[in-house]
Amino acid sequence: MSTGSRDCAAPDRRRLLRALAALSLAAAAPVSAQAAGGFTPITERPPAPDFSLADEDGKIWTLSSLKGKVVVVNFWATWCPPCRRELPSLERLRRVLPPEQALVLGINVAESWDTVASFIAGVEPAPAFPILYDENSAVLKAWPVKGLPTTFVIDRKGRIALRAVGGREFDQPEPLAQIGALLREK
Repeated sequence: MSTGSRDCAAPDRRRLLRALAALSLAAAAPVSAQAAGGFTPITERPPAPDFSLADEDGKIWTLSSLKGKVVVVNFWATWCPPCRRELPSLERLRRVLPPEQALVLGINVAESWDTVASFIAGVEPAPAFPILYDENSAVLKAWPVKGLPTTFVIDRKGRIALRAVGGREFDQPEPLAQIGALLREK
């Protein structure tokens, strides 16, 4: 599904994309050190900003409708090297999470469906979790995203409990233990 004229970036969008690219490169510098690390706990656990975004099939996903589940929300883009590297680990994470209790959502920032579909076709293992499209970056702006990739884990009450800025391997012991602790919370 092509976005037609929306692929022609306006000056504000180009500035946003350049800024995100710069932040992504800054976040990518210590990727090897971060890869083994886990999430940063968010002690005050603010409410996660709600959103309604479509996936590649046009299904609308609303975060508030997922209360009661632990939700991993990953903001990413195809032009972001650490984003590209961590996508397979998000799929491996999805495979070990109990689907009735947890969900992984990928939020692609400001790219067309065609661009994302072309990229996803080459990812191994291919993501089977929903990829949502934030074409105008409205959701990105509403969340405390510091650069791409940024991943949040939302607790069962809809609060931001964990955050990771920069690339990670999410199927490693530390992040798995942190998500497991959230799954055990009532």
